[in-house]
Amino acid sequence: IVAALLAAGMVALKPDVETQVAAPKPPLVRAAEVTLGDIPLIVRSQGTVRPRTESQLAPEVSGRVIRVSGSFAEGAFFEKGEVLLKVDPHDYQQAVVQARGDVARTKLQLAREEAEAEVAREEWKDLGAGEAATALTLREPQLEDARAAVASAEANVVTAERNLERTQIRAPYAGRLRKKNVGVGQFVTVGSPVATIYAVDFAEVRLPLPDDQLAYVELPMHYRGETARQKGPQVTLEADFAGKVFEWTGEIVRTEGEIDPGSRMVHAVVQVKNPYGRGDDPDRPPLAVGLYVEAEIQGSTAEAVAVLPRSALRGRSQVLVITPEDRLEFRDVDLLR
Repeated sequence: IVAALLAAGMVALKPDVETQVAAPKPPLVRAAEVTLGDIPLIVRSQGTVRPRTESQLAPEVSGRVIRVSGSFAEGAFFEKGEVLLKVDPHDYQQAVVQARGDVARTKLQLAREEAEAEVAREEWKDLGAGEAATALTLREPQLEDARAAVASAEANVVTAERNLERTQIRAPYAGRLRKKNVGVGQFVTVGSPVATIYAVDFAEVRLPLPDDQLAYVELPMHYRGETARQKGPQVTLEADFAGKVFEWTGEIVRTEGEIDPGSRMVHAVVQVKNPYGRGDDPDRPPLAVGLYVEAEIQGSTAEAVAVLPRSALRGRSQVLVITPEDRLEFRDVDLLR
C-alpha cells in the first residue's frame, strides 16, 4: 500500500515535458558552376589495323627455285625492287640466245631480198616497159615478208630477255612478308602464289560509326565525277600493348560506299602514315597489322554550350539550378548530345 501511494504521488507530481519540433535538415547536394563555351565534340569508335595494300606475289615464269633472299621470311621487311627469290634461268638464257640467232638469220634474208629487189628494178628499167604490171615483178611482197620476219624475230628477243629478267622475282613495293608458300628446290608455275605481302607506307583502320554520331563529325564526302575536296578529321588511336597505352595519329581519308544492312553503320577509314616507323617515342611499338585500337575522332565544334555530368539530368530535358535564395528549381534545357 505504501509503494502504491508513493508511485501515485510521483506520477502526480512529475514536471510537464516541453514538446520540441525537430528542425528540418537541409539535404546535401553536389553543385558545380556552369559556364558556356566552345566545345570540340569527340566521336569514339574502334577497329583493327590492316594494311592499305596487300598482294599475292606470283611468278611470271615457271621453273625451280634456286635461291631465296634473307628477307623472304614471314615477318621480314623488304625494299622496293629487292630480289626475293630466283628461278633457275638456264632455259630462259638459251631462249635468248636462240632468239638472237633468229634475228641474225632474218636480217640476212632481208639483205638478200633487198639485193634481189634492186636487181629486179634494174632489169625492169633496162627493158623499158614502163611501170611493172604486178608488185611480184619487183619482189615487193618478198621484201615486206623479210622485213616482217626481222620485226618478229626482234620481238621474240625482247620477250626472251623479259622472261629471263622475270626469273628474278622482285618486290613491287617496300613492305613486309606475311606468309610464304615456297622454298628452295620447289617448282613454281606461272601465276601460282608464292607469298603474301603488304606495303608498309600506310596502315588503315576501318571504324564503324552509328548513324546518330554522324552529326558530330565532318566526314569527307565523295560524289560521282568529283574528287574529295574536304580534308578528313584527325583521329587519335590508342592501343594497350605490353601493359602500356600508346597513341598514334591518323586522318580519315574516305568513307566506304555502303551502309552495313545489319548494323546500319557507316564505316570510315582512317590512314596512318609510316606505321612501322619509330616516331618521336622510341619505346612505342609499331602499329602492327591485326592490332585492336580505340579511336577518338575530332568532330565539329559546338558553340556556346555547357558540359554537365550525366547525373545532373532530371528526366529527359531538365536540370536542377540553385537560385540566388539558395533554393533548387527545375530548368528546361536543350540537350545537344
